[in-house]
Amino acid sequence: MKKEFSKKQALRIILFFGVVSLFADVTYEGARSITGPFLELLGAGAATVGIVIGFGELIGYGLRFVTGWLADRTGWYWIFIILGYGVNVAAIPLLGLAESWKLAAALIVTERLGKAIRTPARDAVMSQATSVTGHGKGFGIHEAMDQIGAVLGPTIVSGVFFWQGTYSMGFAVLAIPAVLSMISLIIVRINFPDTRSFSQNREPADRFLGSSNFTYFLTGVGLVALGFADFPLLAYHFKFTSLVSDRWIPLMYAMAMGVDAVAGLGLGTLFDQWKRPVLIFGVVLTACFGPFVFLGGWKLAIVGVVAWGIGMGMIESVFRASVAELVSSDKRGWAYGLFNGVFGLAWFVGSSVAGMLYEVNIISMVIFLVLVQLLSIPFFCKAFAFDNPA
Repeated sequence: MKKEFSKKQALRIILFFGVVSLFADVTYEGARSITGPFLELLGAGAATVGIVIGFGELIGYGLRFVTGWLADRTGWYWIFIILGYGVNVAAIPLLGLAESWKLAAALIVTERLGKAIRTPARDAVMSQATSVTGHGKGFGIHEAMDQIGAVLGPTIVSGVFFWQGTYSMGFAVLAIPAVLSMISLIIVRINFPDTRSFSQNREPADRFLGSSNFTYFLTGVGLVALGFADFPLLAYHFKFTSLVSDRWIPLMYAMAMGVDAVAGLGLGTLFDQWKRPVLIFGVVLTACFGPFVFLGGWKLAIVGVVAWGIGMGMIESVFRASVAELVSSDKRGWAYGLFNGVFGLAWFVGSSVAGMLYEVNIISMVIFLVLVQLLSIPFFCKAFAFDNPA
C-alpha cells in the first residue's frame, strides 16, 4: 500500500525542483532572449531564424514522446532528469564560441535536446507531488519559481550589454547559474530519491492515454502551438525594424517571463476549480500577442509581449496540469511525452510558417497566428466537457 504524505512534504519537493529550474532558467532563458539577434548578427535571415528555432523546439518537444515512454518503461526517471539537465545547461556557454550561424544553430538544437530528455521524467515525478497539493496549484508554484530564473537570466544578459559587453561575454556569464543548477539537482536527488510514495489512492485507474478527452486536448494544444511564435522571432522583429535596441530586447523577454510567472501561478490555481473557462480565457489573451507585437509601435509591442508571457504561463501550468487531470499516474511519462511531442511538432511548423510569412507579408502572418489559436477553443471545451475529470 502506498504511503500518503502531507501537503507540506509534497510542497517541499515542488519547491526543491523549483530551485533547480530557477538556476537552469537563468541559463537557457538568458540565452534564449538573445538567440534571435545573435543569429541575425551571424548572417541568418528571418526564415532561417524561424526554422532553426522551430526545429529546436521540434527536437525539444518531439523527442519527449520517446523519452517519456522510456522513463515509464524503465523507471529510470532520475537518470533522464540528471542527464537532460546536464546537456541542457552545458550547451549555452559554448554558444559564445560560435562564429557561424550554423554552429550556433547546432548548439541551440542541442540545448533543446537536453530539455527533451529530462522534462517528461521530471513532470511525471512532480505530478506525484502535485496530486497532493492540486495539479494546477503545484505546477503553478513550480512555474512561478521557474520564471524567477527566466526573469533574472535576460536581466543579467542585458546588464552585460549595458556594460558594453559582447554576445560571447553574455553566454560565458551564464555558465555560473548552469553549474548552480546541477549542484541543486544533485541535492534534490540525495534528499528525494523516491517520489512514487506521493501518489494518492484517490487517482482513478481507468483514465487512459487513448481517451477521446485527451485526444481533444492534444488537438487544442497543437493549434495553440501553431500560432504561438517563439520569442526569438519577436526579438528578430524588434532588431530588424529597430523597434527596440539590442540592450533592451533581453529586458523585454525578462518582462515576459515575469508575466509568465504570475500568470502561471494565477491560472494554474484557478484551473483547479474552473477548467474550461480558464483555458478559454488564456487562449483568447494569448491570441492577442501577434497584432500588438508585429503591427504596432514599441508601446503596443510591450502589450503584445505581456500577452505572449500569459501564453507561456498557461502552457507551462494549465496545460501540464491538464495532462495530470486526464491521464492516470502510471501513464504520465508517456502522456507528457505525447503532449510535448504534439506541441513541439506544431510549434516547429508554426514557427517555420510564421518566419516565411514574415518575409512575404506581416499582416498575413498575424492573421495566421491569431486564427489557429482561436480554433483551439472548441477542442478544449470538448476535452473538459465535465466539471472535474478526477
